[in-house]
Amino acid sequence: MGYAIAQSLVDKLMADGVPDGAGVLQINGSPTDAAAGLIRDGVHRSLEGSVYKTLSEFDTPDWAPPKAQEWTAGQITRFGGDIMGIVAANDGTGGGAIAALKAAGVDPLPPVTGNDATIAALQLIIAGDQYNTISKPSEIVAEAAAKVAKTLLDGGTPEATSTLYDTPSQLFVPAVVTQENIKAEIFDKGIQIPDEVCTGEYAEPCKTMGITQ
Repeated sequence: MGYAIAQSLVDKLMADGVPDGAGVLQINGSPTDAAAGLIRDGVHRSLEGSVYKTLSEFDTPDWAPPKAQEWTAGQITRFGGDIMGIVAANDGTGGGAIAALKAAGVDPLPPVTGNDATIAALQLIIAGDQYNTISKPSEIVAEAAAKVAKTLLDGGTPEATSTLYDTPSQLFVPAVVTQENIKAEIFDKGIQIPDEVCTGEYAEPCKTMGITQ
C-alpha cells in the first residue's frame, strides 16, 4: 500500500511536469504500529527509486491527524513552495496535512495521498483537495477467510498463492483511487453509496463527475 500510494503520487508529479529533484514530504503512521512500518518501507521504495527527493519525514504518534497537521504546518514554514507533494500513510494524516496547507493559504494545493477510502477522504478527492486513497474492501478478505475456514472444516488444505513472513498466504492488490476512477472503484462497486458521500458542498462536484444525476 505504501508503494502504491507513493508511486501514484510520483506518476502524478511526472505527468504534471514537476522537474527532477523537486521535494515531497513523507508522513508515516504510528512508530509503534508494525503495519505503519510496512507502509513506510513501501513509500521509501517508491521515492528512493524516483527522481524526487524527500524534504522531511515524520512518524505520527498514534496516527493522530492533529499531530500530522501540526508537523505539516512547521514544514510549510520551513520549505514553503518547495513542497510539491505529500505522501501521507492514511486518510487521517493526509487530512491533517491538507488542513495545514489550507490554514497556511497554500493555493493550489500540492497532491496529497491517503489510505483507507474513508468517507471524508472520498469527499476531499471529489473536491480536488486530496489526490488519492487506497480502497481495500473488507468483503474481499472476508470472503477469502470464509473459504479458508470452510476448506479446513471439510478436512481440506487451503491453497496458498504466496508466502509472507514464512506463512502460507493469499495477498490481494488494493486499488489506488483518484478522481479518475473513484466512480468505478467506489460507487459502481457499491463500496460507498452517493447518498453518504455526495452531501452538502460535495453534491455539485458529484454531479459533474457523473457519480449522481
